[in-house]
Amino acid sequence: MNLSQKAQTISSQINPKTTKLGDLRVIAKEIKKDHELGMELWSIGGFHHRQLAILIMDKKLLTQELINQLDNDISQHPEEERTQLIDWLMANQLSKDKKTISLIESWENSKSPLQRRIFWYYQARLRWVGQTPPPNSEYLLSTIEKNIEKEQPEVQWAMNFTAAQIGIFQPEFRQRCIALGERTGLYKDEFVHKGCTPNYLPEFISMQVSKLKK
Repeated sequence: MNLSQKAQTISSQINPKTTKLGDLRVIAKEIKKDHELGMELWSIGGFHHRQLAILIMDKKLLTQELINQLDNDISQHPEEERTQLIDWLMANQLSKDKKTISLIESWENSKSPLQRRIFWYYQARLRWVGQTPPPNSEYLLSTIEKNIEKEQPEVQWAMNFTAAQIGIFQPEFRQRCIALGERTGLYKDEFVHKGCTPNYLPEFISMQVSKLKK
């Protein structure tokens, strides 16, 4: 894609080594919504360019076909960038419109691991944003118990995170979620930085429930 002068100017403000997320937010706030410019920036291919592109996209133009294209592009990034970009897309665009939420809810069995990740991460998000948990926790937990150990790592994390949120906010499922973590042993030996919450379900749930009680 031949970049417009506007896209070239914006691109020149982005330095992969020094540009921070806060800087991208400032640029996005000045631009507001500009889907065409977002697609130009996306075409450049850099991690920071794509983060900014997501912020200025028009969610109403995100069809399944376009999301598949974005998904394919994101899949070419290294793992850490890949998960950050797909989660960023969900948080800033896909979860903001009824049409794209409907798409998210159809991705449980998608062929795309990244779209399956979004399905599960969205289910977790519905719980930790503070609203009454949806009535599908029993179904979700049964599915997680059955499939989590054979899922792709990026999907596995999101399923684990969903189980954690169910265990934290729904006491009737808490012991079952803890038992799931003990049975699978997922993330039990993972290094955790001081002050961060571990992914290992028994510890994750225990720490967060204690915080809620304070």
